Amino acid sequence: MADLLHPAAIHHLPPFVTAPGQTDVLFVAMAIFVLLAVIGVGIFYLKLHSLPERMAHRGQKMQFQIVAVLGLLALFTHNHAFWVAGLLLALVPLPDFGTPLSSIARSLDRIAANSGPETSATLAQRVSPPAPTPEQTGLQPTAERPAAQREA
Repeated sequence: MADLLHPAAIHHLPPFVTAPGQTDVLFVAMAIFVLLAVIGVGIFYLKLHSLPERMAHRGQKMQFQIVAVLGLLALFTHNHAFWVAGLLLALVPLPDFGTPLSSIARSLDRIAANSGPETSATLAQRVSPPAPTPEQTGLQPTAERPAAQREA
């Protein structure tokens, strides 16, 4: 009973059974396959996980940063709601508020640089133009006009 496998019986065994002292080829092949499968699934998971960030990369910087934070929260907490929120935020283009606001700020800077501390008389002259003289209008001065023209 010490020797269960007789040398003549080895030829009748299925190919996945190895002889004593031989390398188990099926085990080595399966170990390599499992290792490659785990690495492949990990790469696929991380590629899929970074999908919202790659989509938001073409957008604005602020949108990209928010999506990246949501992606990290989803990765570390395993909460899929963060990933879905990041994906939806990456799909929706945010309106550009920065450009008009910076244009307004530049215009206000130019206005503030052009107007220094002025008196109210100087501001009144700049705001309302002076009244036209009688020579400019083509009318006679009030004292020289007849009374009928003055009352009308």
